[in-house]
Amino acid sequence: MTTSQRGGAPPTPVHQDLDAMRNYYTSARHRGMRLEDRWHQLRLNMAKRRGQYVTVLSMAGYGSSRWIRVFSRVVMAPDSDFENGRRATSVIADGVRGWRNFISAPVPFAQLRVTVAGRSFEVVADRGGIVDTVIELDGLELDPGWQKVDLQAFGAQATKAWIRVVGDDVTGGIICDIDDTVVVTKLPRPLLAAWNSFVLDEHARTPTPGIAVMLERLRVSPATGEGNQKPPVVYVSTGAWNVAQTLTRFLTRNLYPHGPLLLTDWGPTDDRWFRSGQRHKVEQLQRLAEEFPHIKWVLIGDDGQHDPVIYADFVRKYPQSVKAVIIRELTYPEAVLAGGRAEQPEGEELLMAAEDGKRAPGMQTVGEHRIPWIYGPDGKDISEVLKASGLL
Repeated sequence: MTTSQRGGAPPTPVHQDLDAMRNYYTSARHRGMRLEDRWHQLRLNMAKRRGQYVTVLSMAGYGSSRWIRVFSRVVMAPDSDFENGRRATSVIADGVRGWRNFISAPVPFAQLRVTVAGRSFEVVADRGGIVDTVIELDGLELDPGWQKVDLQAFGAQATKAWIRVVGDDVTGGIICDIDDTVVVTKLPRPLLAAWNSFVLDEHARTPTPGIAVMLERLRVSPATGEGNQKPPVVYVSTGAWNVAQTLTRFLTRNLYPHGPLLLTDWGPTDDRWFRSGQRHKVEQLQRLAEEFPHIKWVLIGDDGQHDPVIYADFVRKYPQSVKAVIIRELTYPEAVLAGGRAEQPEGEELLMAAEDGKRAPGMQTVGEHRIPWIYGPDGKDISEVLKASGLL
Protein backbone atom coordinates (compact mmCIF):
# COMPACT_ATOMS: atom_id res chain seq x y z
CA MET A 1 0.00 0.00 0.00
CA THR A 2 1.44 3.38 -0.98
CA THR A 3 1.08 6.66 0.86
CA SER A 4 -1.42 7.84 -1.73
CA GLN A 5 -3.64 4.84 -0.93
CA ARG A 6 -3.57 5.83 2.74
CA GLY A 7 -4.61 9.37 1.93
CA GLY A 8 -1.15 10.97 1.83
CA ALA A 9 0.67 12.58 -1.09
CA PRO A 10 1.35 10.37 -4.13
CA PRO A 11 4.87 9.09 -4.82
CA THR A 12 7.05 11.70 -6.48
CA PRO A 13 7.76 11.29 -10.20
CA VAL A 14 11.33 10.54 -11.25
CA HIS A 15 12.79 13.23 -13.51
CA GLN A 16 16.03 12.39 -15.32
CA ASP A 17 18.02 14.44 -17.81
CA LEU A 18 17.29 12.64 -21.09
CA ASP A 19 20.11 14.34 -23.01
CA ALA A 20 22.67 13.35 -20.38
CA MET A 21 21.33 9.79 -20.35
CA ARG A 22 21.46 9.55 -24.15
CA ASN A 23 24.99 10.90 -24.37
CA TYR A 24 26.21 8.57 -21.65
CA TYR A 25 24.54 5.34 -22.74
CA THR A 26 25.61 5.78 -26.38
CA SER A 27 29.27 6.30 -25.43
CA ALA A 28 31.88 3.57 -25.02
CA ARG A 29 31.88 2.21 -21.48
CA HIS A 30 33.94 -0.21 -19.44
CA ARG A 31 32.29 -3.62 -19.01
CA GLY A 32 32.08 -3.07 -15.27
CA MET A 33 30.30 0.25 -15.80
CA ARG A 34 27.74 -1.39 -18.09
CA LEU A 35 27.00 -4.05 -15.47
CA GLU A 36 26.67 -1.48 -12.70
CA ASP A 37 24.42 0.73 -14.85
CA ARG A 38 22.06 -2.22 -15.44
CA TRP A 39 21.99 -2.91 -11.70
CA HIS A 40 21.17 0.74 -10.93
CA GLN A 41 18.35 0.72 -13.50
CA LEU A 42 16.93 -2.54 -12.13
CA ARG A 43 16.83 -1.15 -8.60
CA LEU A 44 15.31 2.12 -9.79
CA ASN A 45 12.55 0.26 -11.65
CA MET A 46 11.81 -1.86 -8.56
CA ALA A 47 11.66 1.27 -6.37
CA LYS A 48 9.20 2.87 -8.80
CA ARG A 49 6.96 -0.19 -8.74
CA ARG A 50 6.98 -0.13 -4.94
CA GLY A 51 5.88 3.48 -4.94
CA GLN A 52 9.03 4.85 -3.32
CA TYR A 53 9.91 8.54 -3.21
CA VAL A 54 12.73 10.60 -4.68
CA THR A 55 14.86 11.85 -1.78
CA VAL A 56 17.69 14.37 -1.92
CA LEU A 57 20.29 13.80 0.82
CA SER A 58 22.22 16.96 1.59
CA MET A 59 25.96 17.16 2.26
CA ALA A 60 28.28 20.00 3.18
CA GLY A 61 30.05 21.72 0.29
CA TYR A 62 32.55 24.52 -0.14
CA GLY A 63 33.45 27.35 -2.47
CA SER A 64 34.40 30.99 -2.79
CA SER A 65 32.32 34.12 -3.02
CA ARG A 66 32.06 33.55 -6.80
CA TRP A 67 31.50 29.78 -7.11
CA ILE A 68 30.42 26.85 -4.99
CA ARG A 69 30.94 23.08 -5.14
CA VAL A 70 27.71 21.26 -4.23
CA PHE A 71 27.47 17.66 -3.03
CA SER A 72 24.36 15.51 -2.72
CA ARG A 73 22.91 12.04 -3.30
CA VAL A 74 19.55 11.40 -4.97
CA VAL A 75 18.00 8.08 -3.96
CA MET A 76 14.62 6.38 -3.71
CA ALA A 77 13.17 5.85 -0.24
CA PRO A 78 10.07 3.93 0.94
CA ASP A 79 6.87 5.65 1.99
CA SER A 80 7.40 4.46 5.58
CA ASP A 81 9.93 7.29 5.95
CA PHE A 82 7.19 9.88 5.35
CA GLU A 83 4.55 11.51 7.45
CA ASN A 84 1.55 12.62 5.41
CA GLY A 85 3.69 12.69 2.29
CA ARG A 86 6.51 14.76 3.80
CA ARG A 87 10.02 13.43 4.28
CA ALA A 88 11.02 12.95 7.92
CA THR A 89 13.66 15.55 8.76
CA SER A 90 16.04 12.99 10.27
CA VAL A 91 16.17 11.01 7.01
CA ILE A 92 17.18 14.06 4.99
CA ALA A 93 19.78 15.23 7.50
CA ASP A 94 21.14 11.86 8.59
CA GLY A 95 20.59 9.72 5.54
CA VAL A 96 19.72 6.07 5.52
CA ARG A 97 21.71 4.19 8.14
CA GLY A 98 24.03 1.18 7.86
CA TRP A 99 23.60 -1.32 5.06
CA ARG A 100 20.48 0.52 3.83
CA ASN A 101 22.84 3.16 2.45
CA PHE A 102 23.87 0.62 -0.16
CA ILE A 103 20.50 -0.89 -1.05
CA SER A 104 18.70 2.42 -1.55
CA ALA A 105 18.19 2.78 -5.29
CA PRO A 106 20.08 5.76 -6.77
CA VAL A 107 18.44 7.99 -9.38
CA PRO A 108 20.92 8.21 -12.30
CA PHE A 109 21.08 11.60 -14.01
CA ALA A 110 18.46 13.09 -11.68
CA GLN A 111 17.58 16.72 -12.36
CA LEU A 112 17.99 19.10 -9.44
CA ARG A 113 17.44 22.77 -8.83
CA VAL A 114 19.96 24.50 -6.56
CA THR A 115 18.82 27.84 -5.14
CA VAL A 116 21.57 30.17 -3.95
CA ALA A 117 20.64 33.55 -2.44
CA GLY A 118 17.37 33.55 -4.36
CA ARG A 119 18.87 32.54 -7.71
CA SER A 120 18.23 29.06 -9.16
CA PHE A 121 20.64 26.83 -11.07
CA GLU A 122 19.89 23.52 -12.77
CA VAL A 123 22.29 20.62 -12.13
CA VAL A 124 22.33 16.92 -13.02
CA ALA A 125 23.46 13.95 -10.91
CA ASP A 126 25.89 11.40 -12.32
CA ARG A 127 25.11 7.81 -13.27
CA GLY A 128 25.09 6.80 -9.58
CA GLY A 129 22.78 9.58 -8.41
CA ILE A 130 25.70 11.57 -6.94
CA VAL A 131 25.86 15.33 -7.35
CA ASP A 132 29.37 16.80 -7.36
CA THR A 133 28.98 20.04 -9.29
CA VAL A 134 30.67 23.42 -9.41
CA ILE A 135 28.22 26.29 -9.88
CA GLU A 136 29.55 29.59 -11.21
CA LEU A 137 27.50 32.31 -9.55
CA ASP A 138 27.72 34.73 -12.50
CA GLY A 139 27.97 38.05 -10.68
CA LEU A 140 26.34 36.89 -7.45
CA GLU A 141 28.75 37.13 -4.52
CA LEU A 142 28.38 35.24 -1.25
CA ASP A 143 29.63 36.39 2.12
CA PRO A 144 32.43 34.31 3.65
CA GLY A 145 31.43 31.70 6.23
CA TRP A 146 28.77 29.02 6.29
CA GLN A 147 25.88 29.65 3.90
CA LYS A 148 22.75 27.61 3.19
CA VAL A 149 21.53 26.59 -0.25
CA ASP A 150 18.31 24.80 -1.23
CA LEU A 151 18.39 21.53 -3.16
CA GLN A 152 15.27 20.16 -4.80
CA ALA A 153 14.58 17.32 -7.20
CA PHE A 154 11.55 17.97 -9.40
CA GLY A 155 8.40 17.10 -7.49
CA ALA A 156 10.28 16.25 -4.29
CA GLN A 157 10.60 18.09 -0.99
CA ALA A 158 13.36 20.72 -0.88
CA THR A 159 16.34 20.15 1.40
CA LYS A 160 19.05 22.49 2.66
CA ALA A 161 22.82 22.07 2.47
CA TRP A 162 25.61 24.01 4.15
CA ILE A 163 28.36 25.53 2.01
CA ARG A 164 31.63 26.79 3.48
CA VAL A 165 32.43 29.96 1.57
CA VAL A 166 36.16 30.67 1.85
CA GLY A 167 37.08 34.34 1.76
CA ASP A 168 39.94 35.62 -0.39
CA ASP A 169 41.73 36.82 2.75
CA VAL A 170 41.91 33.33 4.28
CA THR A 171 45.49 32.09 4.01
CA GLY A 172 45.37 28.80 5.91
CA GLY A 173 43.37 25.58 5.80
CA ILE A 174 43.39 21.97 7.02
CA ILE A 175 43.03 18.80 4.93
CA CYS A 176 42.49 15.74 7.11
CA ASP A 177 42.29 12.01 6.42
CA ILE A 178 39.63 9.99 8.30
CA ASP A 179 40.36 6.26 8.79
CA ASP A 180 43.15 5.71 11.34
CA THR A 181 43.61 9.49 11.58
CA VAL A 182 40.42 10.74 13.26
CA VAL A 183 38.91 7.25 13.76
CA VAL A 184 40.66 4.33 15.46
CA THR A 185 39.68 1.37 13.28
CA LYS A 186 41.59 -1.66 14.67
CA LEU A 187 40.53 -3.74 11.68
CA PRO A 188 42.38 -5.46 8.84
CA ARG A 189 42.33 -3.28 5.75
CA PRO A 190 40.40 -5.80 3.62
CA LEU A 191 37.54 -5.75 6.16
CA LEU A 192 37.65 -2.08 7.09
CA ALA A 193 35.51 -0.63 4.32
CA ALA A 194 32.82 -3.30 4.57
CA TRP A 195 32.64 -3.12 8.39
CA ASN A 196 32.47 0.67 8.55
CA SER A 197 29.87 0.84 5.77
CA PHE A 198 27.56 -2.06 6.36
CA VAL A 199 27.79 -2.83 10.09
CA LEU A 200 29.12 -0.04 12.25
CA ASP A 201 27.25 3.13 13.16
CA GLU A 202 28.73 6.31 14.56
CA HIS A 203 28.10 5.29 18.19
CA ALA A 204 30.47 2.32 17.87
CA ARG A 205 33.33 4.21 16.21
CA THR A 206 36.26 5.25 18.39
CA PRO A 207 37.77 8.71 17.90
CA THR A 208 41.54 9.00 17.90
CA PRO A 209 42.52 10.50 21.28
CA GLY A 210 43.22 14.21 21.17
CA ILE A 211 42.83 14.74 17.43
CA ALA A 212 39.61 16.77 17.71
CA VAL A 213 41.23 19.13 20.24
CA MET A 214 44.37 19.39 18.11
CA LEU A 215 42.31 20.32 15.03
CA GLU A 216 40.48 23.04 16.94
CA ARG A 217 43.75 24.42 18.32
CA LEU A 218 45.15 24.53 14.79
CA ARG A 219 42.08 26.44 13.62
CA VAL A 220 42.53 29.18 16.20
CA SER A 221 46.33 29.36 15.96
CA PRO A 222 47.66 32.54 14.29
CA ALA A 223 50.46 30.41 12.84
CA THR A 224 48.01 28.36 10.76
CA GLY A 225 46.70 31.26 8.73
CA GLU A 226 45.67 34.88 8.74
CA GLY A 227 42.28 36.36 7.95
CA ASN A 228 39.04 37.25 9.65
CA GLN A 229 37.79 33.66 9.68
CA LYS A 230 39.02 30.35 11.05
CA PRO A 231 40.75 28.19 8.44
CA PRO A 232 38.44 25.76 6.63
CA VAL A 233 38.68 22.05 7.41
CA VAL A 234 38.21 19.53 4.57
CA TYR A 235 38.06 15.78 5.18
CA VAL A 236 39.39 13.51 2.41
CA SER A 237 38.67 9.80 2.54
CA THR A 238 38.53 6.76 0.28
CA GLY A 239 35.11 5.93 1.77
CA ALA A 240 32.00 5.78 -0.39
CA TRP A 241 29.50 8.62 -0.68
CA ASN A 242 26.91 6.24 0.79
CA VAL A 243 28.35 6.74 4.29
CA ALA A 244 28.64 10.54 4.17
CA GLN A 245 25.82 11.11 6.68
CA THR A 246 27.20 8.46 9.05
CA LEU A 247 30.65 10.06 9.00
CA THR A 248 29.15 13.51 9.49
CA ARG A 249 27.26 12.31 12.57
CA PHE A 250 30.44 10.75 13.97
CA LEU A 251 32.48 13.93 13.45
CA THR A 252 29.77 16.11 14.99
CA ARG A 253 29.21 13.80 17.97
CA ASN A 254 32.93 13.80 18.77
CA LEU A 255 33.34 17.58 18.38
CA TYR A 256 35.48 17.56 15.25
CA PRO A 257 35.35 20.82 13.27
CA HIS A 258 32.54 20.93 10.73
CA GLY A 259 33.74 20.61 7.16
CA PRO A 260 32.91 19.06 3.78
CA LEU A 261 33.71 15.43 3.08
CA LEU A 262 35.45 14.51 -0.17
CA LEU A 263 34.48 10.87 -0.64
CA THR A 264 34.42 8.64 -3.70
CA ASP A 265 32.38 6.11 -5.64
CA TRP A 266 33.48 2.53 -5.19
CA GLY A 267 32.17 1.53 -8.61
CA PRO A 268 34.09 0.90 -11.84
CA THR A 269 35.63 3.69 -13.88
CA ASP A 270 36.47 4.13 -17.56
CA ASP A 271 39.61 2.00 -17.29
CA ARG A 272 39.23 -0.27 -14.25
CA TRP A 273 36.78 -2.35 -12.22
CA PHE A 274 37.30 -0.48 -8.94
CA ARG A 275 38.19 3.14 -8.27
CA SER A 276 41.68 3.84 -6.92
CA GLY A 277 41.65 5.34 -3.43
CA GLN A 278 45.16 6.71 -3.86
CA ARG A 279 44.25 8.42 -7.11
CA HIS A 280 41.16 9.91 -5.47
CA LYS A 281 43.24 11.51 -2.71
CA VAL A 282 45.85 12.81 -5.16
CA GLU A 283 43.18 14.35 -7.40
CA GLN A 284 41.35 16.03 -4.52
CA LEU A 285 44.56 17.50 -3.09
CA GLN A 286 45.55 18.91 -6.46
CA ARG A 287 42.08 20.31 -7.01
CA LEU A 288 42.07 22.15 -3.68
CA ALA A 289 45.53 23.60 -4.38
CA GLU A 290 44.35 24.94 -7.73
CA GLU A 291 40.98 26.20 -6.47
CA PHE A 292 42.55 28.08 -3.53
CA PRO A 293 46.06 29.16 -4.58
CA HIS A 294 46.15 31.69 -1.71
CA ILE A 295 45.82 29.00 0.99
CA LYS A 296 48.63 27.09 2.68
CA TRP A 297 47.23 23.76 3.83
CA VAL A 298 48.14 21.67 6.86
CA LEU A 299 47.96 18.06 5.64
CA ILE A 300 47.00 15.43 8.25
CA GLY A 301 47.16 11.67 7.72
CA ASP A 302 48.56 8.45 9.16
CA ASP A 303 51.42 6.08 8.40
CA GLY A 304 49.24 3.00 7.86
CA GLN A 305 48.35 3.56 4.20
CA HIS A 306 49.93 5.74 1.54
CA ASP A 307 49.49 9.19 3.12
CA PRO A 308 53.22 9.96 3.65
CA VAL A 309 54.08 9.21 0.02
CA ILE A 310 51.00 11.03 -1.33
CA TYR A 311 51.71 14.08 0.82
CA ALA A 312 55.43 14.14 -0.04
CA ASP A 313 54.63 14.03 -3.75
CA PHE A 314 52.05 16.79 -3.29
CA VAL A 315 54.61 18.97 -1.46
CA ARG A 316 57.07 18.49 -4.31
CA LYS A 317 54.46 19.62 -6.83
CA TYR A 318 52.76 22.37 -4.78
CA PRO A 319 55.27 23.50 -2.11
CA GLN A 320 53.70 26.95 -2.00
CA SER A 321 50.38 25.39 -0.95
CA VAL A 322 51.58 23.47 2.13
CA LYS A 323 52.16 24.87 5.60
CA ALA A 324 53.02 21.58 7.34
CA VAL A 325 52.43 17.83 7.22
CA ILE A 326 51.18 15.92 10.27
CA ILE A 327 51.42 12.12 10.36
CA ARG A 328 49.72 10.13 13.09
CA GLU A 329 51.88 7.10 13.96
CA LEU A 330 49.85 3.93 14.37
CA THR A 331 50.40 1.69 17.36
CA TYR A 332 52.02 -1.67 16.68
CA PRO A 333 48.68 -3.60 16.68
CA GLU A 334 47.10 -0.96 14.42
CA ALA A 335 50.04 -1.14 12.01
CA VAL A 336 49.82 -4.96 11.90
CA LEU A 337 46.10 -4.81 11.08
CA ALA A 338 46.77 -2.11 8.49
CA GLY A 339 49.22 -4.41 6.72
CA GLY A 340 52.33 -2.59 7.95
CA ARG A 341 53.42 0.99 7.90
CA ALA A 342 53.48 3.04 4.74
CA GLU A 343 56.74 3.58 2.92
CA GLN A 344 58.34 6.74 4.20
CA PRO A 345 59.21 9.54 1.77
CA GLU A 346 62.80 9.70 0.68
CA GLY A 347 65.18 12.20 2.21
CA GLU A 348 67.48 12.03 5.22
CA GLU A 349 66.27 15.33 6.65
CA LEU A 350 62.66 14.17 6.58
CA LEU A 351 63.38 10.92 8.44
CA MET A 352 65.76 12.33 11.08
CA ALA A 353 65.34 10.91 14.61
CA ALA A 354 66.10 12.63 17.89
CA GLU A 355 68.77 11.43 20.36
CA ASP A 356 66.14 10.03 22.75
CA GLY A 357 64.78 7.79 19.99
CA LYS A 358 61.65 9.82 19.38
CA ARG A 359 60.74 11.12 15.96
CA ALA A 360 61.98 14.66 15.49
CA PRO A 361 60.15 17.07 13.21
CA GLY A 362 61.47 16.46 9.73
CA MET A 363 61.85 19.13 7.08
CA GLN A 364 61.05 18.64 3.41
CA THR A 365 62.92 21.15 1.29
CA VAL A 366 61.60 22.06 -2.15
CA GLY A 367 63.47 25.01 -3.64
CA GLU A 368 63.13 27.88 -1.17
CA HIS A 369 60.23 26.19 0.64
CA ARG A 370 60.84 24.26 3.88
CA ILE A 371 57.85 22.17 4.96
CA PRO A 372 57.91 20.69 8.49
CA TRP A 373 56.75 17.10 9.04
CA ILE A 374 55.28 16.41 12.48
CA TYR A 375 54.88 12.86 13.85
CA GLY A 376 53.02 11.57 16.90
CA PRO A 377 50.73 8.75 18.10
CA ASP A 378 47.84 10.97 19.17
CA GLY A 379 46.60 14.53 19.30
CA LYS A 380 48.28 15.35 22.60
CA ASP A 381 51.78 14.36 21.50
CA ILE A 382 51.32 15.97 18.10
CA SER A 383 50.16 19.21 19.75
CA GLU A 384 53.30 19.31 21.90
CA VAL A 385 55.53 19.00 18.81
CA LEU A 386 53.42 21.60 16.95
CA LYS A 387 53.79 24.00 19.88
CA ALA A 388 57.55 23.46 20.04
CA SER A 389 57.73 24.06 16.28
CA GLY A 390 55.82 27.35 16.54
CA LEU A 391 52.73 26.06 14.75
CA LEU A 392 50.44 26.35 17.79
